Amino acid sequence: MVPDDERPVLLLFRHDLRLSDNLALCAAAGTGRPVVAAFVLDETSEGARTLGGARRWWLHHSLAALREELGKLGLHLVLRAGPMVEIAISLAEETHAGAVYWNRRYDPAGMATDTLLKATLKERGIETDSFSGHLLHEPWRLKTGSGGPYRVFTPFWRSMMESIHPRPPADAPEMITPYRDDLPGDALEDWNLLPKKPDWSKGLQESWTPGEAGARERLADFINGTGENYRSRRDLMAETGTSGLSPHLAHGEITPFQIWQALEGESEIGEEDLQTFRREIGWREFCWHLLFHNPKLATENFNRNFDAFPWRDDQNALQSWQRGETGYPVVDAAMRQLWQTGWMHNRARMVVASFLVKHLGIHWRKGEEWFWDTLVDADPASNPANWQWVAGSGADAAPFFRIFNPVLQGEKFDPVGKFARRYVPELAALPDKHLHQPWKAPQSALEKAEIELGKTYPRPMVDHRAARERALVAYKSVRNAG
Repeated sequence: MVPDDERPVLLLFRHDLRLSDNLALCAAAGTGRPVVAAFVLDETSEGARTLGGARRWWLHHSLAALREELGKLGLHLVLRAGPMVEIAISLAEETHAGAVYWNRRYDPAGMATDTLLKATLKERGIETDSFSGHLLHEPWRLKTGSGGPYRVFTPFWRSMMESIHPRPPADAPEMITPYRDDLPGDALEDWNLLPKKPDWSKGLQESWTPGEAGARERLADFINGTGENYRSRRDLMAETGTSGLSPHLAHGEITPFQIWQALEGESEIGEEDLQTFRREIGWREFCWHLLFHNPKLATENFNRNFDAFPWRDDQNALQSWQRGETGYPVVDAAMRQLWQTGWMHNRARMVVASFLVKHLGIHWRKGEEWFWDTLVDADPASNPANWQWVAGSGADAAPFFRIFNPVLQGEKFDPVGKFARRYVPELAALPDKHLHQPWKAPQSALEKAEIELGKTYPRPMVDHRAARERALVAYKSVRNAG
C-alpha cells in the first residue's frame, strides 16, 4: 500500500491550458507528490456543447503547445476522450491517485459535471480541490442591494471595482514530481480536431499562435504599442487597435489576473485607454455572471417578452449572410474576415449581428450558432450574451429600435475602405465615396472598377429603410406582449 501522502495527484486540464497562474497546477506541484497531468475531451456528458470548428482547430494547437511545455518539466500529458466523470475516475483508479485537482468551470454543463465528479470521488475516499483563475470574480459573489443578480452592467462594474481586488498571478512551478508509470492515452491527431477535406484553416494559421507563449506575446504587443489610443482606435475595423486576447482567454492560455497586473505596470497606453480596456474585461465578467444565473442563456430569451417576436425563417438569407454576400460591403467584409481568420472585429460583430436580427429578421440563435462554429474565441457566456444584447432580448440590452445603418457604419469606422477592400477584393478599385454603397455608383465608375452588380458583387439583399420599418413593425408584438 502506498501511503496517502505519497499517492499521486491527478491534475485535470480543461479551459486552463497554461502553466503560469494555474493554481491547480501550483497546488499539485506543492504537494511534492507525483503528478498525473490529463486532458479529457468531453463531448458526451449531459449538456456538453460540442466545440465549433474554429475552436477545435485552436484546441489542437493549444494542447500541442501545452504538451511541449509540460514536457520541459518532465510531465506527460495524458489525452483521453469520453465523459469527464468516467474518464477521471478511471485515471484516478489506474494511478491510485489520492487527490484530484482542477480549476473551476462556470458554464452550466461544466459545473454540473464537476459537482458530480467531486461527489463520486469523495465516495471513493479520494480528495478533491478546485481553484479559481478563469474569472476575476466568482459569478455568484456579486449581488444587488436586494440580494439578486445584476441585470445591468454599470452597477455590476461599479460593485466589482469596489469589492474585488485582483490577486497577483502565480508563477509557474519550477519543479514538479512527475508520475513515472506509462499511462495509455489517445494520440492528439486521432481526435481529428483539425479540418481536412477541405482544410479551411490557412487563414487561421496565418493569424494566430495558439498556446501560452502566443498569449504572452499578444499581451506584450498590446501593452507596448498596439493598445495606444485604444479608446478611439478600437472601433476602426482596419486597425490593429484591439488586444486579440479573447481566444487566449477562452482557452485559458492567459488569465484576467495576468492581464490586470500587466495593465497596472508601465505601458505605452494612457490611463483613459487602460480604463476603457478594463471595462471590456469587466464586460466579460458580466457575461459569465449572466450565464451563471441564467443557464439557458444560449437558447432562451433573457427578456421573455421576445418569445412573441415574429422571427423569419429564411434559409437563403441566412446563407447569404454567412457567406458575406449581402450586398453591403462592411457586412460582407466582416463575415469573410470571420471565415478566413476565425475572428471578427468587435465593432463589426455588432454591425453584422444587427443586420441579421433586424434587417433580415432572423433569430439571434442562428447567429449565435454560426459564431459558435466559426469564432476561435467563442465561449459559452460572451457569445450568447452579446447576441442577446444586440437583439434587444438580453440583459442591459441595446434597444431593438437601435438599428445600425451598415452604410453609415462603414463610412464612419472604415472611412477609406481599407477593411472592406481587404476582405471584399472585388470592390477594391471602387473609389472611396462609392465603396460602401456600390449600387449608387455611376455606371462609369463600376465599369472602370470591373464591377457588374448582381454578378461580380451582389446588389443589396434588402433596402435599409424598408428593412428598418419592417423590424419596427415586428417589434410592436414584443412591446404589446409586455
